[in-house]
Amino acid sequence: MQDDTIKLLRECNAGIKMGVSSLDEVMEHVRDEKLRDLLAKSKETHTKLGNTTHEYLNEFHDEGKEPAMMAKMMSWVKTNVKLGGDDSDSMVADLITDGCNMGVKSLHKYLNQYPAADEKIKKLARDVAKAEETLIADLRVYL
Repeated sequence: MQDDTIKLLRECNAGIKMGVSSLDEVMEHVRDEKLRDLLAKSKETHTKLGNTTHEYLNEFHDEGKEPAMMAKMMSWVKTNVKLGGDDSDSMVADLITDGCNMGVKSLHKYLNQYPAADEKIKKLARDVAKAEETLIADLRVYL
């Protein structure tokens, strides 16, 4: 049980870091003030979830996990290539939506992969997925 719990926590931790990093990367390209506020609110939500993740990791005396270097590099390249040619709010919404979809998919995969994880950690993973799904729905008007 503890092994699944720590592994699920690590994946949540890495995913949240990836999400916050992606939000930071696109923020300078946003023109619409409402979109900027929406992304800032999402970053705040992800930061709070990340803080909760760190608290749980500390309880298990674990350092967490960084996002995979290749995933970070691919995200950076995709963001900068796409926004280099089309610096629009629609493209920002498209990029973030893609990232959120990947995050939701990964979280559900890990929830299935680590079924013996502690219930409070599974709830945390579902809360992260819900935050991603909410952002996806909120971004639809910008696509």
